[in-house]
Amino acid sequence: MKLPMGKIPIDLLKEVVFKNLGVKREEVVLGPAAGFDGAIIDVMDKSLIFSMDPITGAIERIGWLAVNINANDVATFGVEPAFLFSCILLPENADRKTVETICVQMDKAARHLGIAVVGGHCEVTPGLTNPIVVGCTMGITEKGNYVTAGGAKPGDKLILTKTAGIEGTAILASDREKQLKKAIDAPVLEEAKKFFNQISVVKDAITAIKTGGVNAMHDPTEGGVSGGIHEMADASNVGVKVFEKKISIAKETLEICRTFKIDPLQLISSGALLIAAKPDSTEKIVKALGDQQIQASVIGEFLDSPSRRVLIRTDGKETSLVRPYSDHLWQALQRKLK
Repeated sequence: MKLPMGKIPIDLLKEVVFKNLGVKREEVVLGPAAGFDGAIIDVMDKSLIFSMDPITGAIERIGWLAVNINANDVATFGVEPAFLFSCILLPENADRKTVETICVQMDKAARHLGIAVVGGHCEVTPGLTNPIVVGCTMGITEKGNYVTAGGAKPGDKLILTKTAGIEGTAILASDREKQLKKAIDAPVLEEAKKFFNQISVVKDAITAIKTGGVNAMHDPTEGGVSGGIHEMADASNVGVKVFEKKISIAKETLEICRTFKIDPLQLISSGALLIAAKPDSTEKIVKALGDQQIQASVIGEFLDSPSRRVLIRTDGKETSLVRPYSDHLWQALQRKLK
């Protein structure tokens, strides 16, 4: 079976990847599991939060993305990211400028978030056409002082910060600008490219956790908002009801998605944050985010039955919440516009 582009299917993760994990160690509180953003390792009176992600579908600002995407995963535990390891894989035509561009971007992003880049690897790799940057981020907190993507409870409200498809919008506007100029006005594309500036959810997550009443958080990366909601429900073993009209989608995202004929809810959405909140804390969290100039809205609620995953369309009709087979960014990158 040929695998799709992007994340491998969840069934393959469960049947192969999760069955080959080496020895068990008592320090590992949370290891690889569907729907979770990272690992938790307890050392003495501290909990260490680790997460790893590659940047593969982007060319512009790849170093910036590598830092922010990895920092986001640690932040979803309610913990500030502190340290970063990076592995930079370069195509055979790379030169000094390529290395410098990536490293300067990473330095700028890390300084902005208060992260120390503490090690890694850099090489020219045969067979690559574009650079790949793999990052591993770590945060430190008091033992047990965190949330995970698996803490959502039936009755919890589902909050979404910002809008759907943020990262995908920025990548397509930058890497497919020449194609898109034929169909979309230049000012719209220029605004879309600025979506890179919304990629971080560190402020979103830390604001929410400090407000109180957060049971779980997850950032919707590959698979978009729709995939992220499924992952959160998987991790928490609950169902979910989502209201389409409550999900904010920027006009720039809508135009790009219409042009490439892709679904904005299945487009990589780093920069948005999903929050499972206790009902009596929801309004306080939304207000606290708003006070930090972070757009947030209640888009649904979690349900008892794990098999019930529904989307209430704008016209009121109920449909199944689609579980993406592959992120729609890959479809757009492979599609040639006429």
